[in-house]
Amino acid sequence: MKIAMIGTGYVGLVSGACFSEFGVEVVCVDKDETKIERLNAGEIPIYEPELDALVEKSVAAGRLSFATRLEDAVRGADAVFIAVGTPSRRGDGHADLTYVYDAAREIAEAMDGYTVIVTKSTVPVGTGDEVENIVRQVRPDAEFDVVSNPEFLREGSAINDFMRPDRVVIGSTSERANEVMRGLYRPLYLIETPIIFTRRRTAELIKYAANTFLATKITFINEMADLCEAVGADVQDVARGIGLDGRIGRKFLHAGPGYGGSCFPKDTLALVRTAQDSGSPVKIVETVVSVNDDRKRRMADKVIRACGGSLTGKTVSVLGLTFKPNTDDMRDSPSLDIVPALIEAGAEVRVFDPRGMEEARELIDGVTWCETSYDAVEGSDVVAIVTEWNEFRALDLERVKSLMKRPCMVDYRNIYNPDEMAAAGFDYSCVGRPEASPSAAR
Repeated sequence: MKIAMIGTGYVGLVSGACFSEFGVEVVCVDKDETKIERLNAGEIPIYEPELDALVEKSVAAGRLSFATRLEDAVRGADAVFIAVGTPSRRGDGHADLTYVYDAAREIAEAMDGYTVIVTKSTVPVGTGDEVENIVRQVRPDAEFDVVSNPEFLREGSAINDFMRPDRVVIGSTSERANEVMRGLYRPLYLIETPIIFTRRRTAELIKYAANTFLATKITFINEMADLCEAVGADVQDVARGIGLDGRIGRKFLHAGPGYGGSCFPKDTLALVRTAQDSGSPVKIVETVVSVNDDRKRRMADKVIRACGGSLTGKTVSVLGLTFKPNTDDMRDSPSLDIVPALIEAGAEVRVFDPRGMEEARELIDGVTWCETSYDAVEGSDVVAIVTEWNEFRALDLERVKSLMKRPCMVDYRNIYNPDEMAAAGFDYSCVGRPEASPSAAR
């Protein structure tokens, strides 16, 4: 089988590489000539574990290629996937579908036989209907079907998520289109992956409902963390105690500075706008969005309190800038709220991230960029762990203490044990757990 993947961003590149591993001939298309040149030269423009090796393997086998000409890729393709960006639209929070609709017009002009047009991008309910209308207007004579096939890839583990997914969702009422989709996902049938065939609008809503529910779990446990701090309880024990209930589950019950990334912020906001426009507001989700935004803005207060109420003349080292580990993605990362707030409060800020520095330089000003964790903590009054990279979990605490002006840590990800930090001589504060100090350990 042959497919064209329109867009070589996170979703398009990962999906294209994985389909090629399934034995499908894939052409990934992007208008960004520089990006295509880099891909053809073997350079991967995003960081995702194992993606570089997978791309290299499929290119060498002749199953994966990259191009700027959409027309050549679409002609003769069994399916064309739209995997372009759908960022939040400025002003109203709706998903900006400009790139999706532009891609639909170009696909319509280029296709030369029956084609399945697949929306892989995250799009609001009804987008597939509009894509179908656009293609009909451009090519009234064309044979095609429009299918919704949302992605459920987690940055940092996207390859495994595609190859061994919890489920595949396909929105289509056309049996001809469904046969094409079954052929593309045949390797997943063989490992008995649940594949849900449903209506197109239902498939579109499943994607938003899934991300919104996960964002709600995160926001819930974050509010429980605040309550734990107020009453002297431990949020990690609370999370374990409720997460072992099979009806609730343990995942996404990790307290922290708030959710970020490429999906949750824009998808929750887009669902809110869609629901409002449909006359069926989702009050819980509206609250989730508001609480999360407010939380990220307030997180710098923990560092200020750790420094006695003032950051004037103080040096703060920030470890971790990306919204999660194993990615270089800075989109809506809590660090984008925390770091500017620390600077505004008068701190000199030193930062380090294992993968996100290049991206962060475009978004954060007024900081000192450091080469290692230990370089970042040197001469600081307090170290703040914002992203739970593995290398931050095993810091040489004696070395850290010797480099700092005073041993003080704010752990936004709860990766250390308060009692052990107190025994190591640190003033230690975290999220939703009792704070610790060396005097308390004696």
